[in-house]
Amino acid sequence: MSTKTSNFISYFALKPFRYRSRNKHSTNANSYANNRNSDNWFRRLLTFFTSVNAFGYKKFCVQWLKFLPLVVRKYTIDLAMPITALLFFILINVASCAQQEKNAVVNERTAHQDTLEVYQKYKTDIVLGAQRFEVYKPYLENKRVAIVGNHTSVVDSIHLVDFLLNKNINVVKVFAPEHGFRGTADAGEKVESGKDAKTGLPIISLYGKNKKPTKEQLQNVDVLVFDIQDVGARFYTYISTMHYVMEAAAENGKKIIVLDRPNPNGHYVDGPILDMKHQSFIGMHPVPVVHGMTVAEYATMVNEEGWLANKIKCDLTVVTCENYSHKDFYELPIAPSPNLPNMAAIYLYPSLCLFEGTKISVGRGTDLQFQIIGYPEYTDTSFCFIPKPNLGAKNPDYNGLKCCGLNLYQFGDLYFRNIGKLYLDWLTLMYQSYPNKADFFRKDGFFTLLIGNEEVRELIEQGKSSEEISTTWQKDVEQFKRIRKKYLLYEDFE
Repeated sequence: MSTKTSNFISYFALKPFRYRSRNKHSTNANSYANNRNSDNWFRRLLTFFTSVNAFGYKKFCVQWLKFLPLVVRKYTIDLAMPITALLFFILINVASCAQQEKNAVVNERTAHQDTLEVYQKYKTDIVLGAQRFEVYKPYLENKRVAIVGNHTSVVDSIHLVDFLLNKNINVVKVFAPEHGFRGTADAGEKVESGKDAKTGLPIISLYGKNKKPTKEQLQNVDVLVFDIQDVGARFYTYISTMHYVMEAAAENGKKIIVLDRPNPNGHYVDGPILDMKHQSFIGMHPVPVVHGMTVAEYATMVNEEGWLANKIKCDLTVVTCENYSHKDFYELPIAPSPNLPNMAAIYLYPSLCLFEGTKISVGRGTDLQFQIIGYPEYTDTSFCFIPKPNLGAKNPDYNGLKCCGLNLYQFGDLYFRNIGKLYLDWLTLMYQSYPNKADFFRKDGFFTLLIGNEEVRELIEQGKSSEEISTTWQKDVEQFKRIRKKYLLYEDFE
């Protein structure tokens, strides 16, 4: 084999490895493992051909034939090349497997260390608004108080309702958002009103037909306290609930206090601004998909920008966090909703929720909700899953069907928060892979409500890249940032 031919083999044997390592879509563990194993086989074959070429075929065969008995050599000489290949290839594989096992231990140890380094960056000394009781205590004493909260409304492991009752605050009722007071209902599921089993307080659902507290429901209330953990996406409905509570408070002369919490996605701003002709409960204000604000900052903006009905303003007081800035990463101690079970899902949510407007599953009905994507006809079967009914997904898409796609858990858990943008690459990839593109988007227009305009869908259908699509909203985002800046209560990320 000539040097030129050897270089030719080296190029094509190693080329798949080089290009796979740069493939940003190969993010799931199974796919990565398969790619790595195939790359090792390429390199073993390459080593064999290079060694035979360097040593010389005839010399190579004669050397090992010397060790065989004469009779065996007589019948083996014609099989020298294939036997040589087999023995040498086995030898290479034994050595390679031993090295792989050693490397696997080292890689596992390194990955574990890297993971620890990432998690050590979470800010741990943040003081939540709800923990600063002495600040908001004067507004609640001798008042009839209603809590707008859910399972995340916790103060030092005690629910805010119990915490305030223990402080002799007169809590008279609870208003609950989507997913209910205990946070176990499916997305979009009707949440019934009722009574809290522990305290006996009436719980009034603010999801479904009754999204806004009525005059009758506020009749025996003086002060409303909003304390719910948000995740910083326009279509996450807790800020929509807050809007209606603020509006009801303004219309009925009630005070509202917002106890602030960090925004886990408060370190960037991105996505198209909502076109107000597509206003809905999953998008009520002209803000980007990722607004980069805490609930207290957002409430102040809604109030001061005149976004409540008839531009009315409520009597709003916010209680800020301490030791927090938009540069900080905050690990939520409690999952904010059933299908956002961990920080990987929370970081991926603004980008992956767009798939809810398509025929692609985001893992509802698995234990990797908003960390995996796929559908039954996806051709790469290196990662697959089967959605089944579970908490938060009583009837998931593709229930009981095998779906294949991408596992993005590690990418979301370790790297995604450092990207700081709405990530459309997976959306364009899935659209291009979908066999019947006319059926990719839901027929009810839900994708438009999520993304906030009609243009993005059109650009995806035209085959535009994620970079080309994202440039269409950058000027609007910069304009929004100027508005946002007026209401920031903490040091910004820029």
